[in-house]
Order: sequence, then C-alpha cells, then structure tokens
Amino acid sequence: EIALLAERGTPGRFLFPRPMTDRPGLDFSFSGLKTSTLTTWQQCRSAGDDGEQTRCDIALAFQQAVVETLTIKCRRALKQTGLNSLVIAGGVSANLALRQSLEEMLGELKGKVFYARPRFCTDNGAMIAYAGCQRLLAGQQDGPEISVQARWPMETLAVV
Repeated sequence: EIALLAERGTPGRFLFPRPMTDRPGLDFSFSGLKTSTLTTWQQCRSAGDDGEQTRCDIALAFQQAVVETLTIKCRRALKQTGLNSLVIAGGVSANLALRQSLEEMLGELKGKVFYARPRFCTDNGAMIAYAGCQRLLAGQQDGPEISVQARWPMETLAVV
C-alpha cells in the first residue's frame, strides 16, 4: 500500500530522517522514522490536511527514507565484505523503488543485484517456512540447541 500511495506523492513536500546512516556500521532501526512519520501525519490531521494527496506525499517521503537507508547500508556491507553481488528477499524486495536504487548502486560498483519476481516476494515468515520445509524434505534438521537472539550485531555474522 505504501508503494502505491508513493507513486502519486509529491517529491520534497516532506523529508524524513535516514536512521543511523551518520554512524559507522550496518545496524539500523526504523523506530525513529516510524515515530517521525506518525508525528507528521498527526500534525497534518490536526491542521485539517489529511486528504489523499497528503497521504501520498507522506508515503513517498517514508519510502524514500527507507530506500535511501537500505541502499546506504547495503553499499557499506558490500564495501566491508569486498563482495559485489547482493541478494534481496522478502516482502521489501518487491518494492520497485528499492530495486531501482539498488540496481543503480550496484551498477556504479560494477556488481549485480538478485531478487525473485515480485509475485514470489511475499512475507518473510512464509519464505522462512518454505525454506524450512525444503530443508526438512532434504533430510536436514537443526537440533534443539539452536541459539535464538532478538538482537544480533551484524559484526558477529560470517559472510557466506
């Protein structure tokens, strides 16, 4: 829905923060961006400016902030790993603005970005369940000792 509204948005009417892009590292959080977006919407509603065009303008500004943030973080990840290929998956990978931004960035780096056709870019939970089903069918299983962490610093992950 955000992408559909954003298509009709007016560029530049609203500007939202690009979270955690001014600090090194790959971590990111969109909680501040969500708060900023909600505050802007509430201010617009209070001023009687809560029509369809305002919704589209806010959606565009939100989408631009998310796309720019993810593109910056992906560029950093590629630089840190020395890789020049990127795979995006899950629901976010269906967003055409994100695809275009990542393709432009990887073009500058002489790299490639890979993603499924939009109809296969569904909810991450469904994709994880499908991957688990495929592993189970292949006879692969994880034991009960698997470690679950709510917060997992990017620096601790290995490049595969």
